[in-house]
Amino acid sequence: MINLDNPFKQYIDLAQPRLGSNVVFATDDFFAAKERMIDPKPPVFIEDKFDDNGKWMDGWESRRKRVQGYDYSIVRFGVPGKIMGVDINTTHFTGNFPPAASIEACISDQDIPDESAWVSIHDTLPLKGDSHHFLEIHSDHTYTHLRLNIYPDGGIARLRVYGVIQPSNQTMRAEQIDLLAMENGGRAIICNDEHFGSMHNLNAPGRGINMGDGWETARRREPGNDWAVLALGCAGIVEKIEIDTAHFKGNYPDRVSVQAAYVKNGAPASIAAQSLFWDTLLSEQKLAMDKQHYFTDLNNDIGAITHIRMNIFPDGGISRVRLLGHPEG
Repeated sequence: MINLDNPFKQYIDLAQPRLGSNVVFATDDFFAAKERMIDPKPPVFIEDKFDDNGKWMDGWESRRKRVQGYDYSIVRFGVPGKIMGVDINTTHFTGNFPPAASIEACISDQDIPDESAWVSIHDTLPLKGDSHHFLEIHSDHTYTHLRLNIYPDGGIARLRVYGVIQPSNQTMRAEQIDLLAMENGGRAIICNDEHFGSMHNLNAPGRGINMGDGWETARRREPGNDWAVLALGCAGIVEKIEIDTAHFKGNYPDRVSVQAAYVKNGAPASIAAQSLFWDTLLSEQKLAMDKQHYFTDLNNDIGAITHIRMNIFPDGGISRVRLLGHPEG
């Protein structure tokens, strides 16, 4: 079940491993490996699980500090991006969470940037055990690294860094790209239901690895259809659409259609309301199970677009959506 209380739900997690992000350094991870902190799966607690260093915990955990100072870890993003929000998650850490934390970021070509490169993007804040801490970030800069400082020591279950990927100049000059690809700045911003699978899987790199690596809605028991609205990484003309139902067999949608528009701004809920009246880019098409579908008979009279609304009839699961085309200008 998807967490609906996330205020940064319309952004992607810049720290996710499938984008190439990794935890490149930690001052100490004696009790729990630093890499677990960006694991895309929710943290778990296994009561009777111990290892050579003590109680096994699903996250990053440093040993009890007996000297002055504090611990920190560094995440290098696979693709640079603008940070909109952060979630410091201490789920299952109760008597061993850090009392406080702060966040820094930088732009660097190094795996582990020099000390002089870092700037503060969120002041020190108190933390609670077994809790999410959603923090709004106010910065217009694009960053390559984030540093999480914990005072003085302890454990963090998960770190999520929500933001927007900035397409490179080289990408903008390409003749044909996937305008919707996560690595090119595309993102899902809102949908009506994601009971079994996140909308953010729709434009993730590569093909889906299993049925859980896609967008899947609950079984619809009333009239209507399900939908998702996605923003392209840059405005462009779409030449080919791919709808991939990989791994969805008894639960793929019967049909799909795509609407599109050029949207300058707006909150996700406002854009969703407008999307009901967008022009049709792809008319209603039949789908098959576990298959890549390619469509080229598109309505390009509407010109360059920035957003699409994908409608599925009546419900079900889609693994990936690709919009092959060329950037505007």
